[in-house]
Amino acid sequence: MTRVEGALSGVHILDLTDERGIYGAKLLADLGADVIRPEPLEGDPLRHRGPHQTEAKEGNSSLWHAFFASNRRFFAVDPTIKEGREQVSSLVDRADIVLTCSNTFALEAANLGKASTDRPELVVIDTSSFGPDGPWRDYLAPDLVAGALGGFCATTGDVDTPPLIGFGELNFMVSGVYVAIAALAALYRVREEGSGQRVDVSVHECIASCLEHVLMCYWYDDIMPTERVLHRRGSLHWSNAYVVMKAAKGSIMITPAPDWDKQLVWLIEEDAHEDLLDEKYTDPENLVETTKRIMEVLRKWVSTQDAEALFDAAQARHCPYGWVLPLEYVAENPQLKAREWWVPYQAGGTEIQGPGAPYRFSETPWSMASHGGPGEETESILAEIGWGDAS
Repeated sequence: MTRVEGALSGVHILDLTDERGIYGAKLLADLGADVIRPEPLEGDPLRHRGPHQTEAKEGNSSLWHAFFASNRRFFAVDPTIKEGREQVSSLVDRADIVLTCSNTFALEAANLGKASTDRPELVVIDTSSFGPDGPWRDYLAPDLVAGALGGFCATTGDVDTPPLIGFGELNFMVSGVYVAIAALAALYRVREEGSGQRVDVSVHECIASCLEHVLMCYWYDDIMPTERVLHRRGSLHWSNAYVVMKAAKGSIMITPAPDWDKQLVWLIEEDAHEDLLDEKYTDPENLVETTKRIMEVLRKWVSTQDAEALFDAAQARHCPYGWVLPLEYVAENPQLKAREWWVPYQAGGTEIQGPGAPYRFSETPWSMASHGGPGEETESILAEIGWGDAS
């Protein structure tokens, strides 16, 4: 695997994660860290996650795995035998950071308690569904369950419909981001003070931390309009000033903020302002009624417009409308193309295209190397840890 010198080049990481933390390992690997991922002799079970490409080599067709396990060096090992346990122990010895999840492959062989005692500078990031204590510590929570229990689902959908689920594996991507942040913060302390530490990351807490104002309104309802914030309201924001509206063609996120006067002028030009020039709508005491009426007028006008054309016209006037892009438009988005955000890389012997990084480094580039097959770098890794001839 050809690697590019990145911002984290020289950092050695052992990746013992599952879905709950694998995205964090990806973020660090894509920034140049040397990340070794042990897997069973028959291959990582996550290699069976779909979607798959039909033309790929056997055991390496998972597009999911190619993305989430990018830039790893794959090491095949049997941790149930003495030799395998010793090999895993050697990998721990060379690591600056070990990323783990509860009950994952080779975790017992890693013996991280002893390793942390022997090497006080070692950083261990341990991700679990609910943390190592508390009444739910042994409960199971796949991605969608994590979103439900973290409160995310309860904030979605309309009041008279079931809650909605998030797209993809959004919840585990959130926990993965926290994993990467925790790893970098702990490594910084090692570099500054020489002391490592163990960091406990709870997926449940990662999701709950993203509820923004919702919990604040629950706790401090004497300050905030609780009945508007806590009730599920579909695509309508709790302020009543942001909502997805149906256009004649497509849908668009509409808001009169931050400059209502500018948008009122636009409606006047379109002869669509109706009674919005009435003086009562200039009285701050009528803010709730005014906002409601503004959104009613906008909804009627928007229903006659083409979403794409309206989006362009609004942005030209510096009105922050947002066209709800269909997936095929995201894939062909001119902004993403202009930024060359989609990146080609090899997966299963076939070139595919996938998402790039949302950040650009001027001196230490982000990169996606070819996706390795099961145990592909076992021999070279054994040589690095002084294990001699892999045969």
